[in-house]
Amino acid sequence: MSIKNHLSILRLTELFSGFSTEELLNLFKAQNYIISKYNKGCIIHFESEKCNYLDIILKGQVFIQKIDEKGNVLTVAEFKIGDNIGGNLLFSKYPYYPMSVIAKSDTEILHIPKDFVLQLCQTSQDFLVKFLTCISDKTAILTSKIKSISMKSIRESIIEFLNYEYYTQKSKEIKLNMTKKELAERLGIQRTSLSRELNKMKKDGLIDYDAHSITICDFDIIRKP
Repeated sequence: MSIKNHLSILRLTELFSGFSTEELLNLFKAQNYIISKYNKGCIIHFESEKCNYLDIILKGQVFIQKIDEKGNVLTVAEFKIGDNIGGNLLFSKYPYYPMSVIAKSDTEILHIPKDFVLQLCQTSQDFLVKFLTCISDKTAILTSKIKSISMKSIRESIIEFLNYEYYTQKSKEIKLNMTKKELAERLGIQRTSLSRELNKMKKDGLIDYDAHSITICDFDIIRKP
């Protein structure tokens, strides 16, 4: 699959925004790369698989998941069109995916080999700075997620989610664009634990909820910005 069909998307990504269309054509003409399609639910990279490419999402969405020995699923992060994956592992002494990378929807990904990334870093200071920024951001996301999981109770995690969505949606009725199972994975808890805590919060008069929304009844749980 040719890169020509994806140049407009590539130029909108953070890493390649400083390159012209002609520059990108010349760069990719002389380099090896792979564009792969993945159906919804497909595993793009398995846990413990070696990272050999910097991945740029050209279409769709992916999420990073950890599945423990009991089958519990934790969704650590989600990425969309224009985001990149693998940069924080590519030049590591231990370049292995610590979690699985899964297609949340039908997805197309540009796989850029390590040598090509190194060449871009050496020839373009703008790319180098943006690449280092992306690595730092990915580390911050992971650190924040680990801290959130290790230090918060289930109720605190739910309230933090409601706080964020309240100020994003500007409504006491929080519309859920995900299933309860997906919400549980996002919060890093079991589906049954989420349902149990939502029931307790409803009985305490804090919230009301159905399959598609959670309504805030007690505004004392909302932190003022």
